[in-house]
Amino acid sequence: MLMFGITPLTRPLYIFIFIAVDLADRFSGPVPELQLASQVLHVLFLFLPLLWALGILPPLDALLLWGMEQALVFGLGGSPMSSNLRLLLMFGVSAGVAVCNYFIPSTLGVVLFSISTGFLLSLDLSQIGTLCTGPRAAFGDHGFRRGGSPPPPPSSFGWNLGCREVLLYLSLLLVAMAEAGLLHHFLGSSQSQSLVTGPQAPVSYLLLVLFCLCWALREIQGAYVFGGVFLNPLYPKGMSSVQTFKQKNRGLYIAAAIRRVLLYLVSPFAMIAFLSMDKSLQLLHRASLSVGFTRAFRVVWQSSEDALLQMVVVVLMRLAAGNNMLPGWDNLGSGVQLLLVGLLIDRLTQFFAKLKFTLTVLVTSWTEKKQRRQSAGTLLALNASLCPLLLAVVTLSALLSAPLLPLFTLPIFLVGFPRPQRSWPGPVGTACPCPDSIFYQQMSGSLASALRTAFARGSLGSLAPGSHFLGRFQDRMVWIMILERGYGYCTVNIKGLELQETSCHTVEARRVDEVFEAAFERPERLGFTQGFNLHWGNALTPCAALAVRVYSDARNVLSGIIDSHDNLRKLQDDFLKVLVWLLLRYCVQKHKGFLWSSEEGPGVGGRKSQSSQLAQTTCTQPPEDSSSLTSFGDWSDEDDLFGPQPARRTVALVTAEAQPGHTALQTGASLPGSVEMDSLFENMALSALQPLQPLGLGIGMPAVDKGRNPEVFRESPGSLPQLNFSCPQSEIFNLPTGWRTAPLLPSRLLQLRPLFPDDWFRFTLGQLGPAVQSETSEDMTKALKEDEALKELHTQVALSCLISLGAESAFTSPSYIYRLYCGDIPWTEGLDWLSSSKELYQLALRAFRFSFKLLFDQASLGPMESPEELFSTLEEYERDWYIGLVTEKGWHDSVLQEKPFLFSLGHDLAMGTYTGRVLSLQEQLVHVGRLNGEGVRGQWANLSWELLYATNDDEERYSIQAHPFMLRNLTVQAADPPLGYPIYSSAPLHFPCL
Repeated sequence: MLMFGITPLTRPLYIFIFIAVDLADRFSGPVPELQLASQVLHVLFLFLPLLWALGILPPLDALLLWGMEQALVFGLGGSPMSSNLRLLLMFGVSAGVAVCNYFIPSTLGVVLFSISTGFLLSLDLSQIGTLCTGPRAAFGDHGFRRGGSPPPPPSSFGWNLGCREVLLYLSLLLVAMAEAGLLHHFLGSSQSQSLVTGPQAPVSYLLLVLFCLCWALREIQGAYVFGGVFLNPLYPKGMSSVQTFKQKNRGLYIAAAIRRVLLYLVSPFAMIAFLSMDKSLQLLHRASLSVGFTRAFRVVWQSSEDALLQMVVVVLMRLAAGNNMLPGWDNLGSGVQLLLVGLLIDRLTQFFAKLKFTLTVLVTSWTEKKQRRQSAGTLLALNASLCPLLLAVVTLSALLSAPLLPLFTLPIFLVGFPRPQRSWPGPVGTACPCPDSIFYQQMSGSLASALRTAFARGSLGSLAPGSHFLGRFQDRMVWIMILERGYGYCTVNIKGLELQETSCHTVEARRVDEVFEAAFERPERLGFTQGFNLHWGNALTPCAALAVRVYSDARNVLSGIIDSHDNLRKLQDDFLKVLVWLLLRYCVQKHKGFLWSSEEGPGVGGRKSQSSQLAQTTCTQPPEDSSSLTSFGDWSDEDDLFGPQPARRTVALVTAEAQPGHTALQTGASLPGSVEMDSLFENMALSALQPLQPLGLGIGMPAVDKGRNPEVFRESPGSLPQLNFSCPQSEIFNLPTGWRTAPLLPSRLLQLRPLFPDDWFRFTLGQLGPAVQSETSEDMTKALKEDEALKELHTQVALSCLISLGAESAFTSPSYIYRLYCGDIPWTEGLDWLSSSKELYQLALRAFRFSFKLLFDQASLGPMESPEELFSTLEEYERDWYIGLVTEKGWHDSVLQEKPFLFSLGHDLAMGTYTGRVLSLQEQLVHVGRLNGEGVRGQWANLSWELLYATNDDEERYSIQAHPFMLRNLTVQAADPPLGYPIYSSAPLHFPCL
C-alpha cells in the first residue's frame, strides 16, 4: 500500500475531484451530463465520512492499479500481471503501441505492426533473461526449482527460451504477418457489404466450427460438463491407481491434442484472416478504431479462447441481422465491437458468479444449523423485501469489477472498493513458513508440471487470471491462483495450507473430500439421478485428477514392537551387525576418496528427546545442553516407567565439559554417582560400574592391569602397538587410532566378546573386499577374512561403542531406545570417549537408527532369512532411506532432495505411545477443483475490511468459522499474510501451456 507513498493523499484527492466537477459546472457552458454529475456528487459529498468508514472508496494506489489493469485487459488486449512493476511496464508499452497505430498512415502498416507487437507482447517476456543467465539460473528465480523437484528434461518444450522455441515463435509470426498482409492487400478494400456473400463469410463459418469443436473437446476433459451440473460419462471412474487412470484417460489425451492444435495453431490464423479483411480498417485514423484493432490483434494471441468466443458472438450478430444495417452497431467497427463484447461477457460472467455467491450466503445462513444466527430470519426477510436493491448491489459490483463484500460474511452485502485481480498489494510469494512447508516446496515442481499438462489439455476449464483452484491429497491442501495468461504460457501462484488441522479446518476438509469422492470415486454405471452434481451449490467444483510426485505419509503405533522383550534382545545383535557393516563401509569410502561429511547420509546427528524439554536441534555433532550441574531438575530421582526419562548425564553435557577451557569445577546440590546410579543406568548391574571421578578435571578412568589382557585391547594411546595384519589389503580396513583408546576395562570387552558377529564380519568383508581390490582374487578375499588382527580391531571398536551406549546387557526399555534414537544418550563411562570422535559417534548413532528400522521391518515383514538379504537391506537403507528425526536438518534436506523414503521415531506424550512415521515418494493422484472466484474475492475483501477497518481480530470471530459450502476457513488461510497464514507460497511460476 505504501509502495508509491500516495496513500495519505487519498482523501484530499476525492475532495479535490468533487470540487473540480463543481467548478467545471459553474464556469462552463450548460452541459447536461456535467450538471447531473455535479448534482450527484453534491449528495455523495455528505456521505463521504460514511463511505470512508465502510471502506467502500478505494485507496489511491489500488484505484490506479485497478484502472491500469482494466484498461490493459479490455482496452489494449493484455492480461493482468503478476506484479505491480510488470503491470506498469506492460501498460506503458501497450499504450505506446495504440498511439503508434493512430499515427501510422498506411492501413497495411497498421495491420502488420499490430500483429507483430500483439504477438510479441503476448509471449512470456520473463524468459528473455534465460538467454543471458542460462536456464538453470532462470529456473532458480522461478521459485519451484529451489530444492523442489528436479528441473524438467531438456527435451521438454517451452520451459526455456531455446532455439526450438525461438524458431517456432518466429515461424508463427512470419506466417501470420504474411497471411494478414496478403489478405488485406487483395481483399481488404473489396469487402462486400454483406457478411453472407463477402470474403469474410467462409472465415466466419470456420470460426463457428472451430468454436464448437474447441468447446466440446474442452468440456469432455473435466469431471463435470455444462458448468459443473452433470457428471462427465467419458471421464475415468473408480481410480484405483495412477497407471490405471492414465490408461483409461488415453482417449481424452488424443482429444486434448486435437483441441490444442485447433486452439493455438488454427484459430489465431482464422481470426487474423477475419480481421484483416474487415472493411472498418479503412477508417483506422480514429482513436476508437485504433484502440479497437490494437486490442483485437493482441487478444488473438493473448487469450485465444476468449477471442474466439468474442468473434463468434460478433459473427452471430451479423448473421442474425442479415442484409439489414444496424447503424449504431455497424459504425463502431469490428475492433470496438469486439472490445464491447469482451467487456460484456466478462461482466456477465462476474454477475452470475456473484449471484451464485449471494444465493449461497443467503440460503446457507438458514439451512446450515451451525450458521443460523438469531438474526438469520430477519436478515432473510430484509433481503427478500429489498430484492431490487440487492440485485442493484450485485450489478454495480459486477460493472465495477469490484468484490461483493458480505459484511462479517453475513447476508448483508456491500460493494467493496475496486482492486486488481491479485486482491493483495504485496508481492506474490509471502508466507508463514513452518517445518511442514517443505512438503509443499517439494511437490511444487511436480505439481507445476502436472498443471502445465492440465492447462494445455483444458482439464481445468477456461483459464482466466484471477481463477482459483484447490488441490487435495491426504492431509495436504494446495491453493492455486492464476496470475497471468498469454500465448503458450501461464503464471500461477501455489500456496500450501497448514497440516495441523484445527476443528474448523477439519470440517471443511471433510466436505472437500466428500465433493471429490462424489466426482472421482463414483461407480462405473450411473443412474439418471446419479448423473447430477449433488454439490453444485458448493464453492468447489471438481475438475480433474493430476498425477503428481508427492510424499505419502503413513504413521504406525509401535505398541507390541518397541516394548517386546524378544525384539529388545534382538536389537542388540542387529546393532552390532549394522555397526560392523558401517565401519567396513566407512573404510571403503575413505579408501575411494569420499570425505565423510556430517551433512551426508541418513540419520546423522541427534537431538534432545521430548523429556529434556529443550528445543535445540543439531544434525552435525553431538547435541549441546544448556543446563548445568546447578539445575535441580536434571538430577531429580523421579522414575519414569511409562515414557522417556528426564535427561541427566547426556553426551551433550559430557562433551561440553570435556572441551578445553572448561577446567573450573561447578558446584551443585548433588553430583552424579552419589545417589542415582540405578536411575541413570536403568537395569544395569551396579557391580559393573566403575567409581566416577569429579567431572571437568580431565582425569581418566582408574588404572588397569594390562599385563593379563591381549595387547589389542590396550587403552593407552601411547602404548598402542603397531597392528600386524596378515593380509596386505587389511590396511584399507584399518580404523583411526583414536577409536581404539576407549577407557574401558579389558575384562568387560572380553566378557562381551561372544556377542560379536564373526560370521557376519567375514561375510561383509567378502562383499566389500573386492570393491577396494585392484584385481579381484578369491585368495585375497580369503586372506582378508582370516586376518585375526583386523577382526579383533573391529571387535574392540564395536564392543566399545556398545558399552558406551549403555547396552552391554540389553536395550531394556522403550524409553531408553527412544532416547538413544534421538541422540539423548545417558552418561556412561565411555561416553566422553565416544563423543570425542565426531565420525565414530555419528556411525554409532546411525547404526542404532538403522538397527531400529531393521527391527521395525522384521516385526512387520518377518525376519531376515540370509546374510545376503540383510546386506541388501542395509544397502537399500543407505541408498534410498533417510532414517532420523523430523526436527533434523537432514530430514528437511532429504525431502527437498526427494529421497525415496524417510523414517522417523516419535513419541506421543498425551497417549503414552511410540509411533513410527514413514514417508514414501511416489506418483499419486491429486484431486483439483475450481473455486468460485467471486466468492473468494468477496471473502478476502471482508477479511481486509474486518481487520483493517472494523479492527475485529478476535480469533474465534464468526467470519472465520467453518462453512462447508463457502469453505470460509480455508479461504481465510489462503489470504496473503498478515491477514492470512499459508505455510508456503511460491514465487510466480511461469510455465508453458502449448
